[in-house]
Amino acid sequence: MRRTFIPIGFSLVLIFLTGWQQLSACTNYLVSKGASVDGSAMVSYAADSHIRYGELYFSAAHDWPQGSMLTIYDRGTAKPLGQIPQVAHTYQTLGFMNEFQVSMCETTFGGRNELTDSTGVMDYAYLMFVALQRSKTAREAIRVIAELVENYGYASSGESFSVGDPNEVWIMEIVGKGTKMEFDKRTKKYVNINKGAVWVAVRIPDGYVSAHANHARITGFPQSDGKVSINSKQFDMLNQKELHFIYAHDVIDFARANGWFNGSNEEFSFSDVYAPLSFDAARFCELRVWSMFNHVTDGMEDYWKYAVGEQNSKRLPLFVKPKRKLSPQDLMSFKRDYLQGTELDMSKDAGAGPFGLPYRWRPLTWKFDGKEYFHERVTATQQTGFSFVAQMRSWLPDAVGGIFWFGVDDAGTTVYVPFYSSIKAVPQNWSEGYGDILTYKHDAAFWVFNRVAHFAYLFYNRLMPDLQKVQSELENKFKENTAAVDEAALKLWHSNPELAKDFLTDYSASMAGLTLEKWSKLYEFLLVKYLDGNVKQEENGSFKRNQWGYPASPEFPGYEDSYKKMVIDETGKKFEMPNNKKE
Repeated sequence: MRRTFIPIGFSLVLIFLTGWQQLSACTNYLVSKGASVDGSAMVSYAADSHIRYGELYFSAAHDWPQGSMLTIYDRGTAKPLGQIPQVAHTYQTLGFMNEFQVSMCETTFGGRNELTDSTGVMDYAYLMFVALQRSKTAREAIRVIAELVENYGYASSGESFSVGDPNEVWIMEIVGKGTKMEFDKRTKKYVNINKGAVWVAVRIPDGYVSAHANHARITGFPQSDGKVSINSKQFDMLNQKELHFIYAHDVIDFARANGWFNGSNEEFSFSDVYAPLSFDAARFCELRVWSMFNHVTDGMEDYWKYAVGEQNSKRLPLFVKPKRKLSPQDLMSFKRDYLQGTELDMSKDAGAGPFGLPYRWRPLTWKFDGKEYFHERVTATQQTGFSFVAQMRSWLPDAVGGIFWFGVDDAGTTVYVPFYSSIKAVPQNWSEGYGDILTYKHDAAFWVFNRVAHFAYLFYNRLMPDLQKVQSELENKFKENTAAVDEAALKLWHSNPELAKDFLTDYSASMAGLTLEKWSKLYEFLLVKYLDGNVKQEENGSFKRNQWGYPASPEFPGYEDSYKKMVIDETGKKFEMPNNKKE
């Protein structure tokens, strides 16, 4: 049998840290058609990891010979887990969106440790990639995932998937069944009789939005829609528009058999049973969901105690109705959240240092004098490899309708560039394998953005207005271009679809190139302006000189009074000038 590999490469190894530093990575938003400004469905993802490299995956549509096999790798170690039969034809994917605009993303919630299956083949990341290559709708993607884990076993811990298409968005939460080996007389091998997973999928009602951030969010759910057995024809129910909930046939029975649940079916909560809430889950995870909801609807103060980890408090709803319609740019803004406007604003406490830095270097939890402490885990974080907003538009042909707004590195300091899902190639500077987390390439998008970000971290509140000016100019330009680009592409599509794809490929590449050019120049400007902690005098991007051409003297802004007081409180009179007299 011919051995083949998925075109989306895994030349780089994604190694998550253990414990809550593993589980507090990534943030997703989901927006239904009726909740967006133009009728788009959207899902958004921040791929957070200390060693994830920001690159744009691409896999062309492909016909596979009969007997082809696909090797599945573990996303965390690159270890081969096994092989599964390849299908005859796979669809094109760009990042986490395919040629039919189906889009997926995830956050890891872990769940009960004993439910990890050491014999499973299907890793969570490959579930997404394979589902995207085999699905034309979100519902089909759910079906593919369910069938894959049933047939080949689930190799990861608990995951929340965001699954969307131009018409609807779903949350699917899944966790393995652990490992229970018994001898199979037929095969004369030991097999895991618990192979598979338990899962629940919930459609977000039209007009509503949802979010998840490393904790299972689905609690109770109506059980009249139908539980699914993979070997039956019940998956045909997925075509019924009125279907809003679907779940594994044994999701409740398995919990009962293990002694984790003994109430009535109506009392069952997936999250409470398979991922019991802890302080860490609330403060490091649900707080990010709260913050997104707080941006879009009123009344979130009622859930503040829950979000900050107080026990027995009112739990966040799975979805909320926003008080205004949302755009892709809104989701980009939410990705840049560090609890501004709340008492936990990361730029305001002592950890922000003299320049209001809203980031904290890891570890997330730390010890001092025999006690354990923590840093806040907010949405904007320095260790984001890449993030995106997948915009899916039902009123346009798929080749024109799907826009994958993609940014590399920290969402706070990135620019989201529009890549149409039908493009025929990814620009080299953004492409997979062009540099990696251990290989510096000066013109690779990831490294271009990291140069600026790391300089910004030194003088954050001084420098960010300059950065945000260029960031806004680019993102506003892309937003304003969209209608004209859509119109031109649509005209081409009606006469020659391939020309439309060529046009969108050229446009996406042009905007990606413009972004790197602007960002490289921004780095040069910032380096000159803020060299050595001084601030050069400038106007409209030009640095001032005196009448003889000599550089004007820079400004010396010094430190904020709050920082001065902290130094004095710490050092007393150590730095006090002699004969210091008050006026």
